[in-house]
Amino acid sequence: MDIQSTVKNLHPLEVRIIRHYKSGDELTIEKVESDLGFKPGNGNQALSWLQSKEIVQELRREMRIYYELTELGREWKEKGTPEERMIELVRNRKEITLPDIAQALGLDNKDVGSAFGTLSKLGIFAMNGAKRVFLLRAAQMMESGKPFGAEADQLFPIVRGLLDKAHAAPNYILANDDLSQAERVAIVGISKKRGASGSPFRIIERETVVFAFTAVRDELAGALDAAGITGDEIGTLTPEMLSDGSWKGRAFRSYNVKVPPTRLIVGRTNPYAKFLEDVKDKLVSLGFEEFDGPLVETEFWNSDALFMPQFHSARDIHDVYHVAEPEKAQSIEEPWLSNIAEAHENGGKTGSRGWNYTFDREFTRRLILRSQGTVLSAKQLPTAKIPGKYFGMARCFRYDRVDATHLSDFYQTEGIVLGEEVNLRTLLGFLEMFAVEVAGAKDVKYVPGYFPFTEPSVEVHIKHPVLGWFELGGSGIFRPEVTQSLGVSVPVAAWGIGIDRMALMALGLNDLRELFSNDIENVRLRRADA
Repeated sequence: MDIQSTVKNLHPLEVRIIRHYKSGDELTIEKVESDLGFKPGNGNQALSWLQSKEIVQELRREMRIYYELTELGREWKEKGTPEERMIELVRNRKEITLPDIAQALGLDNKDVGSAFGTLSKLGIFAMNGAKRVFLLRAAQMMESGKPFGAEADQLFPIVRGLLDKAHAAPNYILANDDLSQAERVAIVGISKKRGASGSPFRIIERETVVFAFTAVRDELAGALDAAGITGDEIGTLTPEMLSDGSWKGRAFRSYNVKVPPTRLIVGRTNPYAKFLEDVKDKLVSLGFEEFDGPLVETEFWNSDALFMPQFHSARDIHDVYHVAEPEKAQSIEEPWLSNIAEAHENGGKTGSRGWNYTFDREFTRRLILRSQGTVLSAKQLPTAKIPGKYFGMARCFRYDRVDATHLSDFYQTEGIVLGEEVNLRTLLGFLEMFAVEVAGAKDVKYVPGYFPFTEPSVEVHIKHPVLGWFELGGSGIFRPEVTQSLGVSVPVAAWGIGIDRMALMALGLNDLRELFSNDIENVRLRRADA
């Protein structure tokens, strides 16, 4: 290491660390910022610079625990803990039921039940045969001193003290290392790491990196002393300093005018996000209304409402990602459930013979991740205007082999057109618009397809200059079993286009995975080209 050259390039923050600490000292971000009065973030910045120059090195990593006071905890601090508030209430009411306690105090039943369990274990509360809560130690409570018993009299002040201490702490955070043994035991019982909204404290685990100086520290410190560099040099000469003369007699930090200027990076919209917005703008300009829906759907809307039989192999690609908890929806809207069930079993009032099987009304409530955008169209039909045009951008999930034209989660642009005059020609016109005007394809062809919910069914294919021909999406005219079961009696043209694949053509890409690249430079370049 060239000591003289290094000294000239040290930042004042680095200089102050080298001069303040000595060889053998252990350094952390928190310690440096506290000892030297650095602004938040400056400690991390300075230690990172020193590490890159091999002036400090990582010694070890330590996991430290902190407790953050939640919004509920701040409410406890102001109004009292549920136990404190319940004791005061029961003392005044003599006897009261748990639901009445919850209503009087504005607490959830589960919180009241939990607090009652704690107080009953401490021998403070009991419940009589009429399910009414009363104080076991009512007489003792009227006296001064310690009315509850050793365990309770120790616990209550500790919890109260933790609430007060956290409320006064920076950012409402307490360090586990700063707590007494009794406080550590108490706070564990009222803290959660996940789902802490119902707990007064949230557990935070932070990894602390401990640094130590390398062998060059003493030599650098000597060179700094010889050069008279203290770390307090002025880095910026301001108009105020010139006006009041405070710059006089001060040392200034030297600058290397040959250093290249910092690259100015201008923020840009992600090219794929911009493409999606452009497609939306295009459809809205054509008079379409946008619809949307949740990522989690029932089997009913995802498949059953689309006349896909519950036993059919065509559902295999849609029957993949299930929700573990809750497993099923509580109910399905009527009369759509009964209408669809009848259409599956015997055709109902649609003129169809149906699929001739017993429709499973329990299975249809199962929750899954949306596998196709057509679910949005099905849910729109009961409230759709006639004539009407609707579209949606739907994120879908399927288990698929990931390659240049397939992803396990992807976007579809889904649309329907309803009206007495709607026919296949109407549909083909919209498909051509997507292929030519939106995707930018020059070669387009239509291929007969099969979907359980449309007849006729059409696939639109486009030719990519590198990947060749591939399917852009499927479409067709909804079958009566779908439309009439959901209250629509006019023809409905529907399509589900792989908008990711349209983006391949429009953005000049050769692989779907490039749409979600973490290569920022590539994303910026693609946006500039677009």
